[in-house]
Amino acid sequence: MTERKTLVSLGDLNWDVLAKPDTMLLSGGDTTGRLELSGGGSAANLAVWARRCGFPSTFVGKIGRDRFGELATAELQAEGVQTELILSTEHPTGVVLALIDRRGQRAMLTGQGADWELLPDELPGVVLRGAGHLHLTAWSLFRDPPRAAALAAAMLSKSSRIGEGNATLSLDPGSFQMIQQMGRENFLDIVDRVPFDVLFPNDDEARAMSGCVHSGDALSWLRERYPHALVVLKMDADGALIEGPDQPRVAVAATPDSLTDATGAGDAFGGAFLAGWLTHRDAERAAQLAVEVGGWVVSRFGARPPADAELLTRLARHPLQGAVVEASL
Repeated sequence: MTERKTLVSLGDLNWDVLAKPDTMLLSGGDTTGRLELSGGGSAANLAVWARRCGFPSTFVGKIGRDRFGELATAELQAEGVQTELILSTEHPTGVVLALIDRRGQRAMLTGQGADWELLPDELPGVVLRGAGHLHLTAWSLFRDPPRAAALAAAMLSKSSRIGEGNATLSLDPGSFQMIQQMGRENFLDIVDRVPFDVLFPNDDEARAMSGCVHSGDALSWLRERYPHALVVLKMDADGALIEGPDQPRVAVAATPDSLTDATGAGDAFGGAFLAGWLTHRDAERAAQLAVEVGGWVVSRFGARPPADAELLTRLARHPLQGAVVEASL
């Protein structure tokens, strides 16, 4: 069997602080709630979920020489993700506060750490040139650095290699609020420089990029602007809409899971989708796996909940060679 080239996910690895208050937070007040500390970051989460679903993955990023960085790295490696890390003595590992309301929706406060300081000359060129797929998030594009490094990584992964085709590339737009703060046209000008093959917007991000009100219209706008790309529109409880050059528009229904915490669900969806799509290139089939994984994540607390028998059952319905979840049970 032909060896599968690694999925490389580049960008943010940080330390997550998840907080779900039991009651409304009041200025000067005090309440109880649920707290959890763990490794996080959109790019790192996606690498974990691709690996859990059976696809070899490598994370590339920059962290601080500190305890949070050590803990976050150890969690990645325990998941079977290969790491190519740049260690900084000048900048700490980033910390993200996720405030989760009683409905399970989350608001994020991102502390800009070492992951925002990645430079082009720090990139592992051999790893990027040898990748079968590169995943970027717009968190690496919103400011420079690390924008120049992300764009350089895209060019390295797309460069021709003797006897092999170019790597495919995916992009997650990251944050509708950051798109709005940057300015829609400024953001689109940067995105146009990324030679992506797959785009993973959620509904809010698709509308922020397109200026359209309705999801279907936003998908049409994205397909017209990026005719070469497969667009995978994540729609939370409404599942997903997918359309691409060789993929007619199709809706994939969500699972009936109850929402506990939406943190990391989009990353889990993306990692599962890429694990499937890179294995068999069937976008609809990959999306069916992705909604199963995303539904499991939202019904639990955190971006990388411990695997259980239910997750194993779901993955067994969409078998991919090399799934590693069973070993963690």
